[in-house]
Amino acid sequence: MKPVLSRLVPLLLAGIVLPAQTFAQGAPAPVGSATTVDPATIPPVPGWDEAITSLRTLPQRILARLPEPLRADPQIRQEVGRLALEALSSQGLDALGADGDHPVFLPTIGQVLNIGQPNADTIYRSAKITPGGTYRLRGLRGSYRLAVFAEIAPHPKQEPGKPINLGPKPETHVLSDVPVDGDGHYDVILSPARPTGYTGTWWQLGAATNQLLLRLVSSDWAHEISPTISIERLDAPATRPRPPASDLEARLRALPQAVDFIAPLLVDHVERLRAEGYVNKLKITDFAQMGGLKGQFYYEGAYDLGDDEALIVSAKAPAHCRYRSTILTNEIYETTDWVNNQSSLNDAQSAIDGDGVLRVVVSAKDPGVPNWLDTAGHRHGAIQGRWTDCDSQPTPSVEKVKLAELRQHLPAETPTITPEQRDRILRDRRAAAQQRPLW
Repeated sequence: MKPVLSRLVPLLLAGIVLPAQTFAQGAPAPVGSATTVDPATIPPVPGWDEAITSLRTLPQRILARLPEPLRADPQIRQEVGRLALEALSSQGLDALGADGDHPVFLPTIGQVLNIGQPNADTIYRSAKITPGGTYRLRGLRGSYRLAVFAEIAPHPKQEPGKPINLGPKPETHVLSDVPVDGDGHYDVILSPARPTGYTGTWWQLGAATNQLLLRLVSSDWAHEISPTISIERLDAPATRPRPPASDLEARLRALPQAVDFIAPLLVDHVERLRAEGYVNKLKITDFAQMGGLKGQFYYEGAYDLGDDEALIVSAKAPAHCRYRSTILTNEIYETTDWVNNQSSLNDAQSAIDGDGVLRVVVSAKDPGVPNWLDTAGHRHGAIQGRWTDCDSQPTPSVEKVKLAELRQHLPAETPTITPEQRDRILRDRRAAAQQRPLW
């Protein structure tokens, strides 16, 4: 064996990738090596250059939605760059995997793909479908508080300077209400018309529906059991042939438009709340038109908070709620990292005081109370809460106090959380979050 080759074989067997220089000392280059070809002489892949050209200026287009002080802030600029990458990653997955004839539920938004203020308790997935097709869903129903499918139709063209228009209010279907067999399995058919002779669970699909958005909502992260979900088109072949070049090119060319829609969609939402006067003040909002869950109402407002200050968010708790939560976002409406910080609280994670009032404390420093929302270094952002299937939708009050005087404004029986207890709570929280399905 030649000396160079004798040195290469053990490395190749170990799976180590070698630089091109390795072959410069007498070893032959691999068959088909492109080292002798100038890439500039090879015609581009159709659609690639156009996609890259559009994406190159995406951060600037997002920044253009923000006021000058935010556009000039080096921290915000880098967070906008992250937002652009999140949008590209989310829509890139869709471009790679979406197929109405061979559908699969793909991740859309979440902690990593943090676009449009995802809820900390919700796992978001979507599947493209072909209008008019017949589909089957099956799996284990699990025990999540909510598992909801929303029908999505193509978005209308957006008009500059006008409110976001996502089209008609979407129809929803609740998996957690579907009957199951003795082993907890469900089986559902979705189609424009009930199949002849079919007597099982059936959901009617709208004529224009081309996507199913799935929300899986859990409160007790460590103990609730996630549903399992498969989707198949029944009126199409089970096998999937090699996608033609024209289809791959069309996906590539559609990617910039999809990214351009979602990346800047709500980036100025906090600024608009501020302009409306909702600073350290909350209002009730219904996001049903934008795809929010039926029966779910939101309270939200911008916050402005110094390191030595705290906000006390208080509301008389509804007597009955299927689900409730409060979360924080940053200045550009990314949800504050809820896995590594206690920046969200739901009904399983927050206690109602003895007088029936839900009190949540928002601050940068740990106030030593159970119901604490950590701003995680953000002096500005948004507070948003959800009342889902509750018998009332109160608008919480907000009181700003000095952190050192916080206990004077809380019930005397409010427990104290020690630093050691907080550390254990945060570590258990992170573990529970990671042990849920992440996508």
